[in-house]
Amino acid sequence: MADYTTINDAGSFFNPVTYTGTGSSNTVTGVGFQPDFTWIKNRGTTDGQDWYDSVRGAGQRIRSNTTAIESDQISDSLSAWVSDGFTVLTNNAVNASANTYASWNLKAGTTTGIAGSPSITPSSYSFNATSGYSIIAYTGNGSSGATLPHGLGVAPDMIIVKKLNGATDWMVYTSALGATKYLVLNTQAVAGTDTAAWNDTAPTSTLFYLGDWGNVNASSDTYIAYCFTSIQGYSKFSSYTGNGSTNGALVYTGFRPAFVMLKCATRAGTDSWRVFDDKRLGYNVDNNALAASDTDAERTQDDIDIISNGWKCRNSVTDINANADTMVYMAFAQSPVVNSNGIPTNAR
Repeated sequence: MADYTTINDAGSFFNPVTYTGTGSSNTVTGVGFQPDFTWIKNRGTTDGQDWYDSVRGAGQRIRSNTTAIESDQISDSLSAWVSDGFTVLTNNAVNASANTYASWNLKAGTTTGIAGSPSITPSSYSFNATSGYSIIAYTGNGSSGATLPHGLGVAPDMIIVKKLNGATDWMVYTSALGATKYLVLNTQAVAGTDTAAWNDTAPTSTLFYLGDWGNVNASSDTYIAYCFTSIQGYSKFSSYTGNGSTNGALVYTGFRPAFVMLKCATRAGTDSWRVFDDKRLGYNVDNNALAASDTDAERTQDDIDIISNGWKCRNSVTDINANADTMVYMAFAQSPVVNSNGIPTNAR
């Protein structure tokens, strides 16, 4: 039987972990590796969406629900990564006593030898070509057509950029819409068109392109970029068309998802970036949603079924299943439909 994936154990590179806060130093384990990226959300409150990565360092917080600058060394937040997880301190957004939290964790790990001859040299980075993920820190040069290396070996399907020293929007490139378009992670806005975002140029196998927009490339300003490419049986960054029905769209990924984030890209309205995973509650159809773009507590309505080869929309709400509109998404696997040993997976 032909191999269906190069990654049989998706949990070696990506893993959602839920935990209960203690209000004092708390080492959260069960991730399965030492993360290079951890995103944490308090499920029951309106605390922000906290993003941390090893390139910027523990305690360096940015929030996907706001334009705010990087919070330098939040002393009571995520204080360290450990071999099987991370340590959080007393900040309510990450560890209030008896509060419940969702965390989403990624592994990168290669910090030297990135390929390419860019016009901007990263200040630091961490990448993993096997799992198709990289974290790139850089200082802008203010020039249209600037290039940066991404380390993935194939063109990224999604790039998320945030300015660290200025209060600007989070910019999102997705191959599903192309390099003439952009989305904004911290808002509910429809996709926009502007050459100043990605210079109307698709990424290559070694480089991605920036325009001269201050959100991605102002001279002397500092930025972080998260780059992703689809890996068969492990991750997918694509789109689907909604049908506006409770017998909703069936989205095929080639794996049982552990995580899904999606956004309606073409309907002018108030559609958030919805986030689902396979660790909260743990059964179909009750897969509760959070929102990367909002501080809202967990939404408890029935939205999707997680199945062995993707997911099925079970709601007509426009932020997951708007009729005839394009929904873009990123998804990571819990397990492939069939792994390289020919062993199939099951629905949730």
